Amino acid sequence: MKTKRKGMSYAKWGYIFLAPFFITFFIFQFWPLATTIYYSFFEYFRSGLKIIGPNFVGLKNYAAMIKEVPKYFSNTMIMWLMGFIPQIIVSLVLAAWFTDLRLKLRFQGFFKTVIYMPNLIMASAFAMLFFTLFSNAETGPINSILLKLGIVAEPVRWLSNVWTARGLVGLMNFLMWFGNTTIILMAAIMGVDPGLYEAAQLDGASSTTMFWRITIPLIRPLLVYTLITSLIGGLQMFDVPQVLTNGKGDPNGSTNTIIMYLNQHLYSKNYGTAGAISVLMFLLCAVLCVIIYFTLTQEDDGLTREQRKAEKARIKAAKAAAKHH
Repeated sequence: MKTKRKGMSYAKWGYIFLAPFFITFFIFQFWPLATTIYYSFFEYFRSGLKIIGPNFVGLKNYAAMIKEVPKYFSNTMIMWLMGFIPQIIVSLVLAAWFTDLRLKLRFQGFFKTVIYMPNLIMASAFAMLFFTLFSNAETGPINSILLKLGIVAEPVRWLSNVWTARGLVGLMNFLMWFGNTTIILMAAIMGVDPGLYEAAQLDGASSTTMFWRITIPLIRPLLVYTLITSLIGGLQMFDVPQVLTNGKGDPNGSTNTIIMYLNQHLYSKNYGTAGAISVLMFLLCAVLCVIIYFTLTQEDDGLTREQRKAEKARIKAAKAAAKHH
């Protein structure tokens, strides 16, 4: 008589190994998010040693924020764009150069290391360096060099002008992230089938034509990824303008970002208002990312649908031909 061997179930081990992740996620991600949303509907702050609230106020915190958030949102977006636009252009050019075998660039490893190194420096340290270089209009190193070279007639007050202060923030963001973006785009370009370029060359296509007609369309998913992750990072911009302007957002609040505004309320223990700002920022970020994703991938989706239709038509034609035979 045969005895049935009891099968061993490995499913429980999967749950056991997954449990630490879900526990950590619940404690450090989900629960803080849920409490932030909850307290955003309450008047809840600390006044000295006295805690006020939590008292339910509905949407009053959000109504108060609607008047203030657009100013800080526009500051954030302007400084992000001032860094991101040159970042994506320079990164695309460098990625195309480094992956073009015909150029036979020497010392590629050295140049890749150099452009990536700023990404390894802490943003606060980077901002402190720029503060030292540009903060003092009279004795600052940059102004001293410009005056000696005769480029400027008098010292430039970099942090007292709206656009130069914003430009410095954008420049720092560019220097810190263009190396990382270059590496990502290089990986994307190296994933393109070389046969496409060879066929285009045989047809007499120029390098520019191949770049715009082959490279850009095929690396679009990575471009969308880069744009969305950069946007999320830009909306979270804090340490660079915070350190550069000593937390004041000068001149005239033009470098105050949404996170700096949020930090001011957290520092004053105004948890209800800070929660409302956090939720609004989350919604803004989500809406912008969805718009960008569907706008830039719509053409790809259209091509995919057309390819599916063509494939179905081909299969139907093959079946019809088989029936005739």
